[in-house]
Amino acid sequence: MSDIRVGLIGYGVAGAVFHAPLIQATPGVTLAAVVTGNAERQAEVRARYGAVGLAEVEELWGRCDLVVVASPNRTHVSLAAAAIERGLPVVVDKPLARSAEEGWRLVRLAKERGVMLTVFQNRRWDGDFLTVRRLIGEGALGGVRRFESRFERWRPVPKGGWRESGGPEEVGGLLYDLGSHLVDQALQVFGPVREVYCESDVRRDGVAADDDTFVVLTHAGGVRSHLWVSSVAAQHGPRFRVLGSAAAFVKYGMDVQEERLRAGVAPDSPGFGEDEEARWGVLGTDDEHRVVRTEPGAYVDFYRGVVAALRDGAAPPVDPESAVEALSVIEAARMSADRGIVVRLS
Repeated sequence: MSDIRVGLIGYGVAGAVFHAPLIQATPGVTLAAVVTGNAERQAEVRARYGAVGLAEVEELWGRCDLVVVASPNRTHVSLAAAAIERGLPVVVDKPLARSAEEGWRLVRLAKERGVMLTVFQNRRWDGDFLTVRRLIGEGALGGVRRFESRFERWRPVPKGGWRESGGPEEVGGLLYDLGSHLVDQALQVFGPVREVYCESDVRRDGVAADDDTFVVLTHAGGVRSHLWVSSVAAQHGPRFRVLGSAAAFVKYGMDVQEERLRAGVAPDSPGFGEDEEARWGVLGTDDEHRVVRTEPGAYVDFYRGVVAALRDGAAPPVDPESAVEALSVIEAARMSADRGIVVRLS
């Protein structure tokens, strides 16, 4: 059976660091074409992947069996819709859309055309998150009361680019960027949200979108999720701090997979997703605790899931409706920050 030909739209950080290497590492798919207007990047994809570099999206149609949208956020819906209308399955980088309403329209269109739509929520396969899910599932913490999760950086000088300098029309800012992952992870573990509270600020000169945001989610089951995203954290808090009735779990440091992808390590190489022992988390209480080995991270499982969905009729690796649910929470968080209120969801 011939490989699924992948057409990748966009070759910035998302396309070059994440999607292209993961596609190359996945049996059953081949990176056939990449849309980028940058001539140097076109040359790179030819040399590194043997893919055709294209300047315009219109040149892509007819060259692929699967479209991956890794372009700027404001273009996600229009490009995904164009592919779906041509009967092509689509992977969309997060966030799926700028609003839940746009997301639902895209989900309905995919259902009407009978094609797969999924969203690249790769951090469901972070090793530290897989560890948290396992410990909660085993009952190692007792009943979870509070879930703390952070993506913090120290970037006092903005890097520039649309994510920081663009206004709402660019769907920029940390809430839509890293916040999409934190909200998604909280929903995956603890389910629907009934209340949202948010504090969101722009701390640095020259930045137009939020760079320091805190969100509280009250889940229908009673758990509260405290989520932080910041570019101005001079000292980082724990990546995870999960407080339960019997024990707590605390884990510092980011998942290793992004760091290794940026360094050019192949995602199918031995030990790619293995965390360093010095960064393993601690489970227990102040009086009695033990170190817990981090589960291996597995970003490659996302595209393996895509192949299974297209070849075998399996469910897509990420249900797009779950991404729309997360967008509803993010919209509520924006409303909360703008109005200084707690937003209640039905």
